[in-house]
Amino acid sequence: MQEEIISLQKIYKYYQIGTEIVKALRNINLSILKNEYVAIMGPSGSGKSTLMNLLGCLDTPTSGQYFLNNKDVSRMSDNELAEVRNKEIGFVFQTFNLMPRYNALDNVILPLIYSGKKKNERIERGIEVLNNVGLSDRIKHKPNELSGGQRQRVAIARAMVNNPSIILADEPTGNLDSKTSIEIMHLLDEIHKKGNTIILVTHEEEIAKFANRIIKLKDGWVESDK
Repeated sequence: MQEEIISLQKIYKYYQIGTEIVKALRNINLSILKNEYVAIMGPSGSGKSTLMNLLGCLDTPTSGQYFLNNKDVSRMSDNELAEVRNKEIGFVFQTFNLMPRYNALDNVILPLIYSGKKKNERIERGIEVLNNVGLSDRIKHKPNELSGGQRQRVAIARAMVNNPSIILADEPTGNLDSKTSIEIMHLLDEIHKKGNTIILVTHEEEIAKFANRIIKLKDGWVESDK
């Protein structure tokens, strides 16, 4: 039987904006297994970004529990959450979020600095993951010397460098043309086949089809899960 990596139990998330209470998530109950490939979809205002932030330990729920690798992260302090993010979660963003003055290798090994690895170990691991995403000939290039697709590959290598439990990809093809988008999705497919758990947030049906399971949100609820 496959092991559960994520369990969300009765998750609610409310925000106060002025005098109004926004109910961003309502009674979310979800479990995600190790090595699943899940897409989260929904229109603007459906709660998918809020759910992404909770799964990525960038925010905590108003009520309910979130277990990641059997640890209850829903009540952790900011420092504890930062440690979980660094060790357990690899992020891939629509805007790449690369440091413009750093070359590809330096961008990729940034998360390893916070985990206390020695310099030669960091460099060795950084070269390995850049090689895995097909960028062994671009390790000294800065982001402005790379194409959009290459920048996203650097971001994916950075997400993988710490061997995280889950990879969270937030609209990873949002800034790419259709040909490059398909290349990036094939790369994520390969990463999934090697045993990684991937959670993809997208509003594009064509991109969501790469996942094995699609969860659709509407008005803060899970509308469908298949």
